[in-house]
Amino acid sequence: MRTLVVSDFHLGTRLRHDVLLYPEPLERLLTQLDNVDRLVLLGDIVELLEGRPGPVMVLAAPVLRAIGARLGPEGEIVLVPGNHDALLVRDWVVRMGGALGLDSIVPPDASPLLAHVVSLLAPARVRVHYPGVWLSGTVWGTHGHYLDRHLLPESTFGITRGLLGRLPRDGASPVDYESAGGPSLTRFEALMTRWLPRPLAAMFEDLADLVRAATMPRVPTNLLPRDMAPLTSVLLGLQMRRASLPALARVVHRLGVSAEWVVFGHVHRLGPLPGDDPLRWQGPGGSPRMANTGCWLYEPRLLHRGRPPHPYWPGGAVLIEPGRAPRALGLLDGLDPGALH
Repeated sequence: MRTLVVSDFHLGTRLRHDVLLYPEPLERLLTQLDNVDRLVLLGDIVELLEGRPGPVMVLAAPVLRAIGARLGPEGEIVLVPGNHDALLVRDWVVRMGGALGLDSIVPPDASPLLAHVVSLLAPARVRVHYPGVWLSGTVWGTHGHYLDRHLLPESTFGITRGLLGRLPRDGASPVDYESAGGPSLTRFEALMTRWLPRPLAAMFEDLADLVRAATMPRVPTNLLPRDMAPLTSVLLGLQMRRASLPALARVVHRLGVSAEWVVFGHVHRLGPLPGDDPLRWQGPGGSPRMANTGCWLYEPRLLHRGRPPHPYWPGGAVLIEPGRAPRALGLLDGLDPGALH
């Protein structure tokens, strides 16, 4: 079974960085679906953290309908919510409590919003799992937001959290990660983006980038202007390898996930790519090996004047084929930047 894994569409984001609302990126994704048997939507597919589910679903509906129609009744979609679309399963997760496993099957009507999303993906067959899903006997997929519990601040980028919050220990279960405390830049950023006027929201997003950069050791904060986007993306990539990947390996170890490969999203950095050090994409002792799906956002602070191949370029995916290691793909690398924003 050929499986395409994608994540981080963030459909409906107020600042309109979501590239699948444009015709060419959407057609690229749909064309790719002709060559696979299964599509895995690995979290943050719809932008629900900003608290505007009505307008978000209006924008997301045509994209989700197109995906479901392209796969058709013979195609399969596996949906694994992340932190930005956790509202789809939040109440169900609370009800599950300690019964929540590594690959729990979620009823498609666990919430009205989830039922709506599943209906939009028809006629494809849809399964919902949380917080992860076994894609084969050796490959486990998860959005990856549990790694935030080992970072400060809680965001896509950060440094080791240290002693803040209640950190899950060895032998932890998913509920330990769901209930762990600590600061959350991600939620605060979404709240401010929701309520501020658009120009101020864009300025606040830039400020959030500044906070993220401030978490990087020995990195001056004046590296955030758009003209410095190439250097900023390199620095954030370094921080990801030094913090986010080790944090994910820690999550996998503490949950007891016995996988050879872990495919995740969340950090928006496609990989491993040619030129990446494969040892950086492995846990201690070489296990597990990790692959990231990238994102489908055009983020100016990372991409201004950039050109593919680029680790933060929108259109990332991971392809899983029988008998082969998962591999990262840039599905939009051939598109002109003008088609993306």
